[in-house]
Amino acid sequence: MTLTTTPRRGRVALLLAAATTLGLTPIVATSPAAGAATPTVQQQVVQLVNAQRAKVGCRPLVTDARLARAAQAHSADMAKRRYFSHTSLDGRTFVQRIRAQGYTGRYLGENIAAGQTSAKAVMDAWMKSPGHRANILNCHYKAIGVGYALGGPYRYYWTQDFGG
Repeated sequence: MTLTTTPRRGRVALLLAAATTLGLTPIVATSPAAGAATPTVQQQVVQLVNAQRAKVGCRPLVTDARLARAAQAHSADMAKRRYFSHTSLDGRTFVQRIRAQGYTGRYLGENIAAGQTSAKAVMDAWMKSPGHRANILNCHYKAIGVGYALGGPYRYYWTQDFGG
């Protein structure tokens, strides 16, 4: 029998069976299930937001497709057109962009950032900024959309759109 031609899961199963047969207790490091998707950076940001909200007793935010479209479009626009602002180059505010996607919630907010290379780095930056932190920890918000794009002078562009 050669283990080199056996798929990894098969090799692990054979090794576990052999160890058990010999009366050994195998110590096995677990890894994500085969085919398990790695969270996108947008999903990572949502997870980090919800961890911060849990610390102050706010409910977790759910991802809303309309907010996600507004946030992604804004990040992509900033990266492509090389600017950094809550106001689009065509003069639209974040409220107008979110409403254009069909979101009708009463409470709206937006955080933007540029230059941070990871979800953790951008969340650290937002949590150090009083205004951005206030948006993340606002218990009136119930939903979030996160945008992320590459390009422009900052290379990394991030947007969080909040709704409630």
